[in-house]
Amino acid sequence: MKYLLAIETTAHTFGAAVLDFNGKILSNITDSYTTESGGMIPLEVRKHHKKVAPEVYQKALDEAGIKEDQIEAIAFSNAPGLAPCLLEGMEFVKKTAKRLNLPIIPINHCIAHLEIGETTGAKDPVLLYASGANTQVIAYEAGKYRVFGETLDLGVGNFIDTFARYAGLGFPGGPKIMKLAEQSNNLIELPYSVKGMDVAFSGLQTKLKQLLDNGEKIEDLSFSMQETVFAMLVEVAERALAHTGKKELLLGGGVACNKRLQEMCKIMCEERGAKFFCPPNSLLVDNAAMIGYLGLKMYKAGLGTKDLDSIDIKPRERTDEVTVTWK
Repeated sequence: MKYLLAIETTAHTFGAAVLDFNGKILSNITDSYTTESGGMIPLEVRKHHKKVAPEVYQKALDEAGIKEDQIEAIAFSNAPGLAPCLLEGMEFVKKTAKRLNLPIIPINHCIAHLEIGETTGAKDPVLLYASGANTQVIAYEAGKYRVFGETLDLGVGNFIDTFARYAGLGFPGGPKIMKLAEQSNNLIELPYSVKGMDVAFSGLQTKLKQLLDNGEKIEDLSFSMQETVFAMLVEVAERALAHTGKKELLLGGGVACNKRLQEMCKIMCEERGAKFFCPPNSLLVDNAAMIGYLGLKMYKAGLGTKDLDSIDIKPRERTDEVTVTWK
């Protein structure tokens, strides 16, 4: 039996996964950088990845029940992301590939979020991609994944984490904000910034900080922030469904783990007769299984190389810059 190894290191998570050639996920191990206060310092995150890589890699092999010599290819996330984190991942992958004489398949992390949606039954969806650095509405049209709308400033996850850090909640802040929001139903009016198909969060962030400084309760602010921000995201997602004529909405990215965002998307889809799809949390957060899922498709389509010098990271590569040649 052949197996594919996948490595993910675009941001705070070092992940390793093993898939068989039928696309079955045999292991999906992650280790994430966290702090009690402050946010991510990319060079510190790289040190974290370097430290945990051997253990995460071995755990992935052990859980899959395979040996190194059973690996046929390695897929890894080379774009987009934090350059120091991507470099650490690439260094680990190239060393491993050279030692085992294996081909490498570089993967765009954003597209992997969309492709893994197939495991939920989604066939041709609009993806609402809500993560730390990325906030986009994406769909496949004419050989590429097209961006129909996106953030004009911050990624929604970074926006939430920045407010959480300001409030002294540490990193990552999203799960803590979600729990605080569940303790309130007091909706405070906040700036709502939707511009066509795009969204913006910086004005809202400033207002939240002002309100917190003025003594508003963190529970009320968390509730109000979620209701406002998620309404913005659902609005642009619905507009993309109408524009493309597609009948499926897929959620992707770490922020998609938020139960309230899932609920609001589900309601919108029910109201317009669309199907709603959302992978389990383990495939929403940064993970190597989704990298492997797309990597396997690309490898079977003849993509992948043993010319290690030809492979590099692309920290700013956009979703719509990738030509889809594996479909």
